[in-house]
Amino acid sequence: MLWRRFLSSSARVVAQAKRSSRFASLTDQDVLRLRGLLGDTPGAVVTEKEELLAFNSDWMGRYRGSSELVLKPSTSEEVAAVLQYCNQRRLAVVPQGGNTGLVGGSVPVFDEVILSTSNMRTILEFEETSGTVICQAGCVLEALDQHVGDRGYRVPLDLGAKGSCQIGGNVATNAGGSRFLRYGSLRGSVLGMEVALPDGSVLDLLTTLRKDNTGYDLKQLFIGSEGTLGVITKVALACPKRSSAVNATLAACSSFAQVCNLLVRAKSDLGEILSAFEFFDGEAMELALTHLHGARDPMPDSRAKFYVLIETSGSNQEHDMAKLEDFLSRGFEDGAIEDGVLAQDQSQAELFWHLREGLPEAVAKAGTATFKYDVSLPLNSFYELVMATRQQLTGTEAIVVGWGHIGDGNLHLNVAAPTNNERIRNALEPFVYEWTSHKRGSISAEHGLGRMKAEHVHFSKSPASIALMKQIKDIFDPNGILNPYKVLPSL
Repeated sequence: MLWRRFLSSSARVVAQAKRSSRFASLTDQDVLRLRGLLGDTPGAVVTEKEELLAFNSDWMGRYRGSSELVLKPSTSEEVAAVLQYCNQRRLAVVPQGGNTGLVGGSVPVFDEVILSTSNMRTILEFEETSGTVICQAGCVLEALDQHVGDRGYRVPLDLGAKGSCQIGGNVATNAGGSRFLRYGSLRGSVLGMEVALPDGSVLDLLTTLRKDNTGYDLKQLFIGSEGTLGVITKVALACPKRSSAVNATLAACSSFAQVCNLLVRAKSDLGEILSAFEFFDGEAMELALTHLHGARDPMPDSRAKFYVLIETSGSNQEHDMAKLEDFLSRGFEDGAIEDGVLAQDQSQAELFWHLREGLPEAVAKAGTATFKYDVSLPLNSFYELVMATRQQLTGTEAIVVGWGHIGDGNLHLNVAAPTNNERIRNALEPFVYEWTSHKRGSISAEHGLGRMKAEHVHFSKSPASIALMKQIKDIFDPNGILNPYKVLPSL
């Protein structure tokens, strides 16, 4: 088979990272000096082993470091001072926000100092006429959205981890989410930022101007850089108006071709009010109903191969509901939709979203080990990867499910296994990356590269691109102290 042939083209196992000898080891004198840089803020320095555990591990428990020091600065000046000291001493630093990532980008690999932005939660300014907000990087996404929501706006980003993730981390990873279809990339909504550089200088790019055509747009280098070039300390965002009329429907389809057909029709028939188009397969629905607390089947009399969650957001409830009902009616008539439910109130809409956003939790509960892949693919190859992965894992007890933001070509391929079986891991990696590369997709759609994919970036980027990225890294961080062993392959 085609994907079997892919496996022979590169090694199955990526070599384990080795601690770089260019980095110094933390001493008691370092801790004393760094503590002095953070003033008297309670809890700003963490050295107790029990408290360090949560910072040293990602939420899935897949990546673990051995840092002996967490620093929680409250201001940009404190961040800069910490970086300047660490750069002079050659102490490696890992910037950490809400630590909700899936690729190991925010946890140390070895004993790097952890620089947490959790004490940087101040919303500095909101301008109601333009809908722009300026805040510190540690603001939790949900709290920031509530703040602008009280003023009739919303943050143009929505994630399942919104109650924990921080806006600085969102920007540093160029997070996507379920409303990408409506609001586009986070890159387009970030108007400005402030960044502390490894040498201790602070780069002021903090503008709220929507148009500024004066040379290189430097902020774009830091968006998606995953904390390898600088530490984002403040962010300026353009926020759209919050919609007063929001509706949701869950539709069942018998084939992936029907799902794609429905997407085309939704873009045409729902147009300006279409805000989300999410899909998940029947196997994912089964996991959700089995493992999610409070999950209920909106269509208990039937089981479908695919489900589509469609959301509209507009300003006229009667107008939007009429458009959605007409869209669904015609979908039923021509067979594009097998079954469906239109949410009658907010609680029912939340039930639909609970099924979709709870899928990562459901997969985690379905197996002792989980393997997660976030890829972008052309729609004509989109679901083929799920089927190919199931065939690749034939003979194992692994459960393979697929869901994602089909409106922007982003597939979340998830595998739940009864044990952390090396056979399964070796069957998946680099198979998934090679298959995706063959289809001219991206091995990271929205989660970033982190530690998980740093050695696999060549599946999506040319040698010339990787070389240029390394040159950019060397310009901003010549000593390599910021988030080492991540994003770029080792030399």
